Amino acid sequence: MPHSHSHAQGHTPVVIALLGNVVVTVIKSLAAGASGSSVMFSEAVHSLADSLNQLLLLIGLRRSTKIADESHEYGYGIERFFFGLISACGIFFIGAGVNAVHGFEALLHPEEIVIQPMVFVVLAVAAAIESYAFYVAAHELGIHYPKLGWRERIKRADSSTLAVLLEDGVAVLGVLIAAGSITLAAATGDGRWDAAGSLVIAALLGVVAVVLIQKNRSYVIGRAMPEEMRDEVLEILNAEPSIEKVTEFRSSEIGFCVYCIKCDVEFNGSALARELFEDWSVAEQFEEARESEESFKRAMIDSLDRIPRLIGKRIDAIETRVRERFPEIKHIDIEIN
Repeated sequence: MPHSHSHAQGHTPVVIALLGNVVVTVIKSLAAGASGSSVMFSEAVHSLADSLNQLLLLIGLRRSTKIADESHEYGYGIERFFFGLISACGIFFIGAGVNAVHGFEALLHPEEIVIQPMVFVVLAVAAAIESYAFYVAAHELGIHYPKLGWRERIKRADSSTLAVLLEDGVAVLGVLIAAGSITLAAATGDGRWDAAGSLVIAALLGVVAVVLIQKNRSYVIGRAMPEEMRDEVLEILNAEPSIEKVTEFRSSEIGFCVYCIKCDVEFNGSALARELFEDWSVAEQFEEARESEESFKRAMIDSLDRIPRLIGKRIDAIETRVRERFPEIKHIDIEIN
């Protein structure tokens, strides 16, 4: 199965997060079994959900690099968003859903929490691993968008890097919540503190899931290119002397920062005629056309035959200028209205 050689943005953060969460899932599960803590169980489920979700993201990233073929002429870039959408649904149903159910059960039937030093060691190790994964995702955003503030970086982030950033951000926060909940439950003898921690973590995961579902949904259903890019492309088209006006312009993001555009234009006949006559001897054609009716027909056919080639030449030149300015625009379809 052929693949392109381009490195998919978001690949490194996802791999780091996946490896880290597999380790964290194991040690949190052991701590949850030893302590009987509801919030520790929630943390184990949280890390398991993250591991499964990041595996889905990795599959999507891999599949999105497949080169175009006859059945998918624009390539497979949308695959990363499709798997990202499934991953986000997994966060909602597995991460938030299971934790919420378990938290409510613990709230209705609180159990005694046994504090063991191992629990806090596990939480500290988990915090270190998930903080590193969070740092890798944040660092990648910084590399790709060095001149933008963090709010704009998050807005423009690819869905895979954003998923790691949000999931591991919540994971670090979840460790702090788990440590606080377990401590309060043990200190007060009230297991409802532990259950409350589970519910807070479930709520945080629910928010992350909704954000990621909306982000991936916008790509899957077809998202237009950024407005500033659209304006610049239209400026290039309108600056072309042979184009009278652009009557319709449509764009779609067919992969992360990979676009296709389709536009209908009206050509300027006068500009085309001037270019046509630049390297064509009109006087010679006129003299030949005067000889006979057949000569006139041949001259007319010759001139008419040159026009489609000239239009094709101008369209190729326009597409070249657009791609030189925006290499991420891979497909351009210019039609004469």
